[in-house]
Amino acid sequence: MSDSNDSTTESDDKQLVSGWNGRYYEDFEVGDVYKHPYGRTITETDDVWLTNVTMNLNPMHFNEAYAAETEFGERLVNGLVVIATAVGMSVIDVSQNATANLGYDEIRHHNPVFHGDTIFAESEVLSKRELESRDHAGIVTTELRAYNQHDDLVLSLERTPMVLKRKYANPSPAQPPGWPEGIGTQPEE
Repeated sequence: MSDSNDSTTESDDKQLVSGWNGRYYEDFEVGDVYKHPYGRTITETDDVWLTNVTMNLNPMHFNEAYAAETEFGERLVNGLVVIATAVGMSVIDVSQNATANLGYDEIRHHNPVFHGDTIFAESEVLSKRELESRDHAGIVTTELRAYNQHDDLVLSLERTPMVLKRKYANPSPAQPPGWPEGIGTQPEE
């Protein structure tokens, strides 16, 4: 309840404000490192589902009795789960505005990942270049590195997306990337 002597006034004015729209080609600088938000704990369900979907028949990923007899003493998380998780974590910073992913190179699994491990990822910009054949985008190459909760490097790879230039994307508060025109709150409301 407001006191009549209160000098502050409440306003019902709304303001449509831009959220994070991701990086555009112009935003990347060689040597920049982006620590991607959030960690992701890899569960047994995550691992079993993707292992089955991809028909990875190595018993190391789905047979506890077999895995118990290996040097690790338990099942390992499928490497494709680790790759997919780390790449997914990097999208918000690296390829939210990509028109294509051109390649994944130099993929290395440095340490095993087990059920219950939490993965954290970061990307370092290695290079960027303009395209002669396309004015609307440029090529960016990053090194993606993933670590577990013990700071052990578990994965590294080079990732090369083709990323839109800002002037061709033309994001706005009313129509951010991925939103059709006219959906949700509009400036005139």
